[in-house]
Amino acid sequence: MSPLIEINDPALAGPNTILIDARAGKDTHDRYLAGHLKNAAYVDLDRDLAAPVTDASQGGRHPLPDINDFAALLGKLGITPDSHVVVYDDKSAAFGGARFWWMLKAVGHQNVQVLNGGLQAAKDAGIELSTEEYTPTPVAAYPVPTGFTGTVTIKEVAIAAHDPNRIVIDVRETPRYLGITEPLDLIAGHIPGAFNLPYVTNLGADGKYLDADTLRKAYDDAVGPVAAEDIVVHCGSGVTACHTLLGMEYAGISGAKMYVGSWSEWSRRGLPIGTSER
Repeated sequence: MSPLIEINDPALAGPNTILIDARAGKDTHDRYLAGHLKNAAYVDLDRDLAAPVTDASQGGRHPLPDINDFAALLGKLGITPDSHVVVYDDKSAAFGGARFWWMLKAVGHQNVQVLNGGLQAAKDAGIELSTEEYTPTPVAAYPVPTGFTGTVTIKEVAIAAHDPNRIVIDVRETPRYLGITEPLDLIAGHIPGAFNLPYVTNLGADGKYLDADTLRKAYDDAVGPVAAEDIVVHCGSGVTACHTLLGMEYAGISGAKMYVGSWSEWSRRGLPIGTSER
């Protein structure tokens, strides 16, 4: 199954499809009520897809929630192992959309897709949006494994960044990577040895992912002969990294890992800081 689904795909209205509106920001619920796909349940990035932050140096600004809390959330949303889940946000999947996709994949749920182009694609297609809160029918907690798969620790990413057979990709904007500016974290710069490939390069002018062949060439140019399982992707706090992990999956590159704590964790640990190209 492709990780992306188009707005005109009839599967969006399938009997087993569960729509999830996953946004980020302080006014997410207000934006959801201002217009969302009919029958789409609301999910908040900070509240539902991350644990409360007590110390960003231990897990970053968006640490993963307790696995059992995530299982309960999925049950509350009516999601079972047989559900076809379609998720979107209002930022071309860069925030909650890809993060929720990745989290579902990380607990073993394969039947999940992200709406290509997100909410804007629905608007562009002339689809009437709903302004009514949708309440899904809850089911039992999802049968999750003991933890989220496909992640690496801060120690592992430090080793990978200097291993010629592995590569660490930083998907933040280039000025942040180069240490020119840092709007969110305490220190500007990047993990020494990490390669910069901004997540926005995954997208075309229409806010949709570039075609799979174009993405594959861009990723191949970036990683060279490095095997997918030896690729580590990170960002500021483990959110937009999921956007590139989704793009890789779409391009046929499966198995790359995510450093969840990302720059928000690394930059708070007194570790080396890079400010020039890899």
